[in-house]
Amino acid sequence: MACAVVQFLLKTQSFRFRWTPLTASFQFSKKGYRVLAPQNFLNYESLKQQYKPEVPEYFNFATDVLDKWTEMEKEGKRPTRLALWWVNDKGDEVRWNFEELGFRSRKVANVLSEVCGLQKGDRVMLILPRIPEWWLVNVACMRTGTILIPGTTQLTAKDILHRVQTSKAKCIITDDVLAPAVDCIVSECQSLKCKLIVSEDQREGWLNFKDLFTNANADHSCVTTRNQDPMTIFFTSGTTGSPKMTEHSHSSYGIGLTVNGRYWLDLTSSDILWNTSDTGWAKSAWSSIFAPWIQGACVFVHSMPRFDPTTVLDTLSRFPITTFCSAPTAYRLLVQHNLTSYKFKSLQHCVSAGEPINPEVMEQWKRQTGLDIYEGYGQTETIIDEHGNALPPGEEGDIAIKAKPTRPFCLFTQYIDDPERTDSTLQGNFYITGDRGIVDEDGYFWFVGRDDDVINSAGYRIGPFEVESALIEHPAVVESAVVSSPDPIRGEVVKAFVVLASDYVSHEPEKLIKELQDHVKKVTAPYKYPRKVEFVQQLPKTVSGKIRRNELRKQEWGKA
Repeated sequence: MACAVVQFLLKTQSFRFRWTPLTASFQFSKKGYRVLAPQNFLNYESLKQQYKPEVPEYFNFATDVLDKWTEMEKEGKRPTRLALWWVNDKGDEVRWNFEELGFRSRKVANVLSEVCGLQKGDRVMLILPRIPEWWLVNVACMRTGTILIPGTTQLTAKDILHRVQTSKAKCIITDDVLAPAVDCIVSECQSLKCKLIVSEDQREGWLNFKDLFTNANADHSCVTTRNQDPMTIFFTSGTTGSPKMTEHSHSSYGIGLTVNGRYWLDLTSSDILWNTSDTGWAKSAWSSIFAPWIQGACVFVHSMPRFDPTTVLDTLSRFPITTFCSAPTAYRLLVQHNLTSYKFKSLQHCVSAGEPINPEVMEQWKRQTGLDIYEGYGQTETIIDEHGNALPPGEEGDIAIKAKPTRPFCLFTQYIDDPERTDSTLQGNFYITGDRGIVDEDGYFWFVGRDDDVINSAGYRIGPFEVESALIEHPAVVESAVVSSPDPIRGEVVKAFVVLASDYVSHEPEKLIKELQDHVKKVTAPYKYPRKVEFVQQLPKTVSGKIRRNELRKQEWGKA
């Protein structure tokens, strides 16, 4: 997807969330806040002049990008750069340049094609944690033309069964942790012909990835792929019904994510990017493969079993990481620590994506580190009404992408085997993103919320993010999630689930609720305050750290 970077605006005691398409300049409007100059462009106008993507008929990221870096380094046209730098908590370390990445990925490509018998168009399910083999399989699938299906390591046997049966995957690659789950369901997966385990030990019925890799030939000729040939399949989160298959092409990621790497992440070939996303999510493909490697930058990986704020801060201090990308949840946890006690000597650029990040968190990060957080929104957009007509400034509508007469190459191709669902995403000439927003007189876009998250209370439409951000400004609140709750008079009202700071856990609940409600009334429009408040120890989240508001909303409406 093309990326737009947002700007936060603090006006009096209220705020809103705004962005301009494809701009990477970003600041709080408070005086004295420093804005670092971007490395790859001067301003929005220069960016528009620079960004003119060409999509050739044939394209393969492995040969047309990764191997080109190797060629340039061999010819002395650029210094030899690290492509992947991997570490873990045990002190182990892997450092591969682009030539070494190519050498190893060709060996894996031969494992897939010669040992597993996979051909172009066959589907490969990959479920691995943050280990180097995950990156090798990604590149090897590009070289062989096989279609990669990443999955999070938190999938259950039932999840895996659904994905294998639905995709008709012929091969699955995983580790010791999930191999037993696969064995439980393999008899029901007629399409599955090959199982590869990444392990030091042998397992009955499985081919050992490491043994095969050691013995594989390093000579491999990359298959020819057209720009719109399918490259990868991601299963949607399945918030309504079973997860669906979304197909992405070789060019949508391999060329389309140039915007992310060059203008949002603002990477050069000398940068080192650490993206903390889980390997099962598209964000890992965006910011741990395509965006950085398009720029010839280094991908840094810390193989943490789970997100640990102290480990993250120590890592940012110890290693020469220049660019840091993480979810808003991560930043909310990080700012709970004394950041001034850490020295981030190399860090220059911080970004966040996945869901809106609260201004209070951004301000705390800025105050303690001197660095802004640049927030990414994953689509170039416009705003339309329910009939597909562009709306005037100030009116709320759907955030959409013009898809007719020519569909942007960077969009996903289709929902596989579901033409009706694919067609349902189009309205008039536009692709509907599922987000709501407003455009102002200056052309800035203001994010309201996901369409199914927006609360309609007695005729007032309320975005949960604004209420959550107001709450987090109060010292009692560590985190919050706002959803609709049924009400006999207003139809639905705002309810806030709140995680309290330790100093406030013992406070009298009713008094604290009243204090929080009054606080929100002062910070934002009074009608937006949460009429219901529930204190919880933690909020339900996805592996990548997004708050699962739909789970809380179902809980509320299930009581009705």
